[in-house]
Amino acid sequence: MATTAKMAKELKPPKYRIRLRNRCKLCGRPRGFLRKFSMCRLCFRRLALEGDVTGVIKSSW
Repeated sequence: MATTAKMAKELKPPKYRIRLRNRCKLCGRPRGFLRKFSMCRLCFRRLALEGDVTGVIKSSW
C-alpha cells in the first residue's frame, strides 16, 4: 500500500515529465504496473480471479 502522502504528491503535475510514475489506480503501488489495465499485478490477479476484468480468463491446458 502506498502512503497517502505519495499518492497525494502524484496528483499534482511533476516539474519534469520524466518524473511521472505510473501507479495502480486501486492501491497506489508503483511496481508491477500493467499499462493496459492501469493497475498493479496484485490487484489485477485478484480482480481477474473474481471475474471483474473483462476478456481475461485463467489459462488451463
